Amino acid sequence: MAEVGSPEATEPAAAVEAPAASDGTARPPLEIEILTLFPGMFTGPLGESIPGRVQTRGLAVVRVHDLRQWGMGRHKTVDDYTYGGGAGMVLRPEPVAEALDVLRRPDSTVILPDPGGEVFAQPRAHDLAERSHLIILCPRYEGVDERIRSMVDLELSIGDYVLSGGEIPALVMVDTIMRLLPGAIDAESTAEESFTSGLLEYPQYTRPAEFRGVTVPSTLTSGHHEAVRKWRLKEALRRTLGRRPELLEGRALTKEEAKLMGEVRAEVRAEAADLEGNDTGSAAK
Repeated sequence: MAEVGSPEATEPAAAVEAPAASDGTARPPLEIEILTLFPGMFTGPLGESIPGRVQTRGLAVVRVHDLRQWGMGRHKTVDDYTYGGGAGMVLRPEPVAEALDVLRRPDSTVILPDPGGEVFAQPRAHDLAERSHLIILCPRYEGVDERIRSMVDLELSIGDYVLSGGEIPALVMVDTIMRLLPGAIDAESTAEESFTSGLLEYPQYTRPAEFRGVTVPSTLTSGHHEAVRKWRLKEALRRTLGRRPELLEGRALTKEEAKLMGEVRAEVRAEAADLEGNDTGSAAK
């Protein structure tokens, strides 16, 4: 077992001292244990950028464990062929059970990345960021012995496709969760991100004000904060309608959102009519 960015360790670490928060309270750092056959896949990604800073600040501790240390016999076996035949190998239950016997605590949440699990989305990320101890078991090969599923608390999927193992989904989950921890990044950033309010994020611009004939919308340079807020909400609705309309299904729009959505739909219809008119005119020539 090794903490990301720390020297190799041989024993599970004890609970970590809580860092002091800005309001004087103390929140223990989120502890994340990762069980994998490929520990090297985590060192780089979790040691850089926001995940690296989160750990440096003491907001989270990530420990990566080689599942083979609980492997069976002389060769530290962790997998075997399936009963009934079929291609591929599956993880045996014994090494996983022994690992969880060592790592699991009363406050632990054990997660299995699996294509058939609950789709991992922002609300679940917020939920997990509030917990104290996460254990992520990364499957490999053809998956896990069915009896392992009874040992976990959550099965989560990052999408409808198949990867070589659970390491990449684990990285996705850890990164998503870490940036939600208080003090990880500016609170305003997470409040306005895509999916936080159920909408995609509005378009954003930086300097220069004009680039290759495309200018920044005048509202954003007006200095009128209320106009900027309304523009952003309207454009978030427009982008969601155009790219992810299913997010709007069943959504209870506020009075302001309903008004802006009406404007967006009218503008979309007008643009479609203009395009149709231009196509008809071109065909007639």
